[in-house]
Amino acid sequence: MPNFKVTAGEAGRRLDQYLTTHLVKLSRERVQGLIESGRVQVNTGVQQRASLKLKCGDVVDAEWAPAAPLKARAENIPLEILYEDDDLMVVNKPAGMAVHAGGGVHSGTLVNALLHHFASLSRVGGEQRPGLVHRLDRMTSGVLIAAKNDVAHRRLATQFHDRQVEKTYLALVHGRVKKDQGEVSLPIGRDLVRRVRMTARRRLGAPGVRHALSQYRVLARYASGEGELTLLEVKIATGRMHQIRVHLASLGHPVVGDTMYGARGGVLDRNFLHARRISFFQPSNRTRITVEAPLPESLLRFLEPWGPLPSLL
Repeated sequence: MPNFKVTAGEAGRRLDQYLTTHLVKLSRERVQGLIESGRVQVNTGVQQRASLKLKCGDVVDAEWAPAAPLKARAENIPLEILYEDDDLMVVNKPAGMAVHAGGGVHSGTLVNALLHHFASLSRVGGEQRPGLVHRLDRMTSGVLIAAKNDVAHRRLATQFHDRQVEKTYLALVHGRVKKDQGEVSLPIGRDLVRRVRMTARRRLGAPGVRHALSQYRVLARYASGEGELTLLEVKIATGRMHQIRVHLASLGHPVVGDTMYGARGGVLDRNFLHARRISFFQPSNRTRITVEAPLPESLLRFLEPWGPLPSLL
């Protein structure tokens, strides 16, 4: 049974909000269910309501059992393979495809496709995430590395940790970004009210809040009677969940199609965010490998009425 001690900075929060922050794998609804069923106690043996306002020094005990882990299964799903060797492959993930099962998604994932196409995948990530070294959001397309064996997986993971992997994205955002280039260095953590979202408004050092750094440069600016858009190249030095989407929204320029973070609805049925390029060291021989994924046709068609693409694309 995990227990937590309320700090001065957390005093005054509701019990359900407090536990949702600390039990990050549980939804607020499940936390409230635990409280209602008597499996949450405050200060040893005292059962309380979800609305209880906590005080500094309170000790909260929660009894819960994690759900049984999911096991990924092979499915015959087409894959666009951009690069492959004995240790790894780089695929072009389409928007709309979840990387692995979770959140009610059990089929049609990239992992299911990988299991069908490749006889061997690394097992470092467990039975639910074989081969996965990193992830992309469901509505983001582009380059993604998967490992064929555990040694390659660990060496690639070390490269990500040591920031030796260069990741470059293309993002079309609402509004006119004034600076030709810049960076956003804001910590990212889970939104305490809307748990499916992340936020850059929480303090670094709070539970689950981590440093994040994104760098951008303007590739093109567009204007029409419908407003203004800016095409950006974005490089991330860290890999936090929803990082680019959160950071660009914090500037007042949400990614086109990303209604979760403030974009207008009915504009695009996916996020205009594409993992364009990835560069890394081959895990066995340490040669530098760079792989690019072309901008999807759906994004090219969307952008065409606004103006020409930059020549580099």
